[in-house]
Amino acid sequence: MLEKACARNLFAKAAKASVRVPDDLLERTEGALRRRFLELLGLANRAGQAVAGFQKVKDRLAANEAALLVHAVDAAEDGRRKIVGLARARQPDLPVVALFTATELGRALGRDNAVHLVVLPGGLAERLEAEAHRLAGLVGESGIVSKEPSLS
Repeated sequence: MLEKACARNLFAKAAKASVRVPDDLLERTEGALRRRFLELLGLANRAGQAVAGFQKVKDRLAANEAALLVHAVDAAEDGRRKIVGLARARQPDLPVVALFTATELGRALGRDNAVHLVVLPGGLAERLEAEAHRLAGLVGESGIVSKEPSLS
């Protein structure tokens, strides 16, 4: 939609004035959405609402205590399959986010890497899911944020 709005000069029409749209508007917008998600994730971690680590994530999923599952796009296939399989068995509608690398996730949590993590139920989980949908919509990653994630 942003590309279409830029191509059709819709920003100027809406503002009823001359508007100069930066050439890198999409990249800036993606960067802002990525930062917002990671900042919210850091906030969830500081509030004790995010749990990272394979075993800790497995334990929270087994106890049905997750509102959002996040795993790194560079996570090992077998680890992703195990975690998502457990999530589907226990909480079939659990949203899964796979839009960030382990380094990006780790940086948000104040560690080197974070491959698998869950966000506990609450307002932060809802905000994180909404931000992930916005980002996935912008970058065109259909199926990355969903109730039925692809493991490919």
